[in-house]
Amino acid sequence: MWSVSSTTGERILDQALDSFGSRGYDVTSLDALAHDLEISKQTILYWFPSKEALMVAVIARSADELSGVLESALTNAGEGWERVEAIVRSVFRLAARRPALLGLLREVARLGPPAATQMTEALDPLVARATGFLSDEMDAGRMRKSDPRLLLLAMYSTVIGMVTEVEVLRALGEEPTARSLVRRRTDVLELLRSALVIEEG
Repeated sequence: MWSVSSTTGERILDQALDSFGSRGYDVTSLDALAHDLEISKQTILYWFPSKEALMVAVIARSADELSGVLESALTNAGEGWERVEAIVRSVFRLAARRPALLGLLREVARLGPPAATQMTEALDPLVARATGFLSDEMDAGRMRKSDPRLLLLAMYSTVIGMVTEVEVLRALGEEPTARSLVRRRTDVLELLRSALVIEEG
């Protein structure tokens, strides 16, 4: 694992994340990154010995950032449904503020191993906590019974799809604007609440 403490190293990671998350890993070249950064390709290779090594570093930093965002969202969340809502809201805020980060999640899933394996392992503690939370809520009778891991996967796919699949949304007549993002967030929350929560009375 590479420790990047310099401004140059951070700039390379930022640019690589933007490119991997928006254009894709396969079409991103080190030459193009160097051009965009106005540095030499050799400078990139000084910090990251290959494109694959750069991707490893981008995934590691992005997983840390994503984990931090979600942990922060849960810190002030209440119990039960409020925790689900806090996570969904934080992901939509991230989509508005750091779309390339969520685009990277989609790209890593498309690439498969070893990139997907690295991301999965990095996020596994969060997944385990979320699965346990859903299972506890189901056992307490506050959420409908289902397979917690399958439910988590469905929730992930729904939320990430709604914030990253811009072309699909356009085909459905939805332009990606700040207003439409808020509307989609509201729709997703209503959908998840109706699917998950057992209302009292």
